[in-house]
Amino acid sequence: MVDNTGEEEVELSILLPQSNLLQKPACGHLRDTHLVPGKLLKGSDHISLGQYQGKFGEDRIWDDHRISMQEAIKDDLTDIEKEDIDRAIALSLSQEDPKGKKVVEDDSQSEDEQLCKIDDEEDEYLAKIQQEEDEQLAKLQQEEDEQLAKLQQEEDERLAKIQQAEVERLAKAQLEEDEQLARAIQESLTIGSSPGSDNDSSFLSYPHPFPPGYRICAGCKTEIGQGRFLSCMGGVWHPECFCCHACRLPITDYEFSMSSNRPFHKSCYREKHHPRCDVCKNFIPTNSSGLIEYRAHPFWLQKYCPSHELDGTPRCCSCERMEELTDGSVPFLLLSFRSVQPRDAKYLLLDDGRKLCLECLDSSIMDTHECQPLYLEIQEFYEGLNMKLEQQIPMLLVERQALNEAMEGEKNASGHHHLPETRGLCLSEEQTVTTISRRPRIGAGYRVIDMITEPYKLIRRCEVTAILVLYGLPRLLTGSILAHEMMHAWLRLKGYPNLSPEVEEGICQVMAHMWLDSELYSGSGNDGASSSSLSSSSSSPSSSTASSKKGKRSNFEKKLGEFFKHQIESDTSSAYGDGFRSGNQAMLKYGLKRTLDHIHMTGSFPY
Repeated sequence: MVDNTGEEEVELSILLPQSNLLQKPACGHLRDTHLVPGKLLKGSDHISLGQYQGKFGEDRIWDDHRISMQEAIKDDLTDIEKEDIDRAIALSLSQEDPKGKKVVEDDSQSEDEQLCKIDDEEDEYLAKIQQEEDEQLAKLQQEEDEQLAKLQQEEDERLAKIQQAEVERLAKAQLEEDEQLARAIQESLTIGSSPGSDNDSSFLSYPHPFPPGYRICAGCKTEIGQGRFLSCMGGVWHPECFCCHACRLPITDYEFSMSSNRPFHKSCYREKHHPRCDVCKNFIPTNSSGLIEYRAHPFWLQKYCPSHELDGTPRCCSCERMEELTDGSVPFLLLSFRSVQPRDAKYLLLDDGRKLCLECLDSSIMDTHECQPLYLEIQEFYEGLNMKLEQQIPMLLVERQALNEAMEGEKNASGHHHLPETRGLCLSEEQTVTTISRRPRIGAGYRVIDMITEPYKLIRRCEVTAILVLYGLPRLLTGSILAHEMMHAWLRLKGYPNLSPEVEEGICQVMAHMWLDSELYSGSGNDGASSSSLSSSSSSPSSSTASSKKGKRSNFEKKLGEFFKHQIESDTSSAYGDGFRSGNQAMLKYGLKRTLDHIHMTGSFPY
């Protein structure tokens, strides 16, 4: 082509590699880098840049016509112009790296890496600052907690010191008051009376320098004039007005006792407030710690010295009360019970070593024949509950030794034997038992004599061969044992399965408790044996001592029945105590019949 100046102009298009047209930096910056075709002016050694009309990412397609034109042009160029073109091409190629990438890309990547490194350093710096702040806050919080704890400890120590000082101050004030009172009483005892005094009191008066009306007696509320006075209990007193609250006599002793802000002689105070032993009638002594220690029966509330549990003091086998000593002597040892009797003894010594108080003796049952009417009453009680026993089961009263021997010969013995001694048994085996056939007499020294026993051969006609009960117990206790053992017999005869001790003994205790209730509250019970049983000639079964005789029950026997109920209710054993409470609760909730039906089906109490 020829421009207006007449110079030839040659158009040269330079093909650039496709990979250099668009580059994406490593850190996300987008850079466009490209070269466009340029112009090479003839007679000039520079290249002017032109415009590139193609698209990025597309391959260059050169047609044959264009190639032929460029070859023609090259043929017309001089050697210098060809060298310029080669230099331009070399310059373009020198800007590419061995992999075909531009050098400018390396500069961009280096810049991006530097930016990323700066960002990482900034993050690390911020994290380090945050960590230092957290550590500083934690340290400040710990110091604050330690300071608060120290302040609280100082406050507690200060309060403790104040409290201790207050206690010491009160103790010191009390000591000063006691010393002042003691000095006043001592002075009143030692000061002599003035001449001409008509005072007959044991206190001697002395002239007082204060004018009349200066002091008013706290007892008689009159003026204390010339003479002696006492200063105590926050007031002043005439010596004859400061009196014991118990005996109303003047207190002249150096020491006195106080109760409810009232003065007492020390002897009167002890007599009125110090507990006495119900056994030896003496004041209960203090223990090694200076405290009054005694024992008390949970039902009878009998107080006694702890030493009486070890010195052989008699205890009734029925009511469990300790017997009172009437001669003031020290109780004799247990081994001497049979050979020595204290004067005016109030208990009976049985042949098997048991002791029975005279009040329990009044209603005691002593032989098998005497117990038969009570046995018939228990059978009627069961019949009234629709629990009649069709079989005739022998009932025998026996001594302790015979009862223990029978229990040893029984494979499946069940009965009233959870206490220290066995009191009743329900037997199912054939054996020979020694029974008491006639009531023994009471000889000298309240000892049982002339007891007649005989062997009794038990024959097995049903599941139960006999019911044994310990002799010599009061009627109500004997009846409750019979009611218990008859329930064992009823369960066996009615085909109840093998029950657990809690269920079987529990329901038996329920029946004994129910019978005692009926005796105490129905008014149909029998009176106990009269005191005529103490006569040495009372051996006839028709005697007035027969426990089955209808009559009014004594107040003590009613109290005794309440005690036997209390024993059942407060029993702590698993079978007899817990079993009774579970069975009684079921009986009160569902009734006796439904409770027994449930036991028969399940072997347990309903809940």
